[in-house]
Amino acid sequence: MHRTNIYLDEMQAARLDRIANQQGTSRSEVIRALIDRTFAGDDIDVEADLAAIAQSHGALTDAEETARDDGDRSAHLARMWSLDASR
Repeated sequence: MHRTNIYLDEMQAARLDRIANQQGTSRSEVIRALIDRTFAGDDIDVEADLAAIAQSHGALTDAEETARDDGDRSAHLARMWSLDASR
């Protein structure tokens, strides 16, 4: 393993810390997982992402809006991170 120093702004550091706390791991482990996902190709096809967004526009025009608070979002993100970690 090689040591690398990077500079993060306050928001980046806070987000990494929040995710690390939710996962019970370190900030470094979260960064390594994000890098691994990117190198695996999971996050680098911007054109495909934009095409999917364009195709889905208006798909839920009849959907009922539901209000969520930050707790709902945090719980959802924690579930997503745990699913991703199990890959």
